[in-house]
Amino acid sequence: MTKQQPNKIYFHFRFQPRLLKKRTPLKFFIESIFKREKKKIQEINFVFCTNQQVLALNKKYLEHNYNTDILTFNLSENNKPIVADIFISLEQVLKNAKNYNTSFNKEIHRVIFHGVLHLCGYNDKTLKEKQTIRLLENFYLNKYFA
Repeated sequence: MTKQQPNKIYFHFRFQPRLLKKRTPLKFFIESIFKREKKKIQEINFVFCTNQQVLALNKKYLEHNYNTDILTFNLSENNKPIVADIFISLEQVLKNAKNYNTSFNKEIHRVIFHGVLHLCGYNDKTLKEKQTIRLLENFYLNKYFA
């Protein structure tokens, strides 16, 4: 029996699509995070782009004039399966990897899981929230790379 292809999670690349390998197992793993967190998904779009594109979105929708590695837009209606667009700056992820002395591969997965955790209801505004989301990122990273 063949495993069914996940059809709720999509990866879109504005440039350098080869930076993210093994996409199908990653999609299944992302689905498993939502299941573990008891969340249903309808459609999640991961858009990998540049600092400039993320900055433009930051300015337009959040009125922030600075770069971030990820922007998560939950477009779902209350109590409905999650519909979301997640924009990830590959340039910022590369910079983060260097700053945190980790591989690009681990950092890109950390950022992806970070966006997923936001959609599951976790925030990172307070110190306690940041500690919680970081613990969960590490939990899922260790589970994914085990």
